[in-house]
Amino acid sequence: MQRLRFVLPLPPKVLSPNARAHWGTKSRAVKAYRFAARIAAGAAWDSREQPLLEADIVCVFRFKFKERRRRDRDNLLASMKAAFDGIADAGIVHDDAAFRHQVEIGEPTDEPHVEITISERVAA
Repeated sequence: MQRLRFVLPLPPKVLSPNARAHWGTKSRAVKAYRFAARIAAGAAWDSREQPLLEADIVCVFRFKFKERRRRDRDNLLASMKAAFDGIADAGIVHDDAAFRHQVEIGEPTDEPHVEITISERVAA
């Protein structure tokens, strides 16, 4: 079973479904975050491997110590859409529809980030 892990910075606030931003601002943020995910995922993936047919993706969000407010996991997942597209761009899967998503909130840290783990889903 194939598995890869990599880290991305937290998605920009403008990528939240609750953000009310100018379309141009959001478009630039989507493009930048998608590119960052493609580069990070591509560095963790052996390009000689065949793309996965189906995969489980776990996103562990780690926020700063002082930010102890509650987070809406649905919004966190939605803010990662550009990253999922970037992972597909890296050739790990043919299409980001192949992912089964899971969102977790990890322990606080000095450097906020998202830890992404992708595992091949094998038929039972």
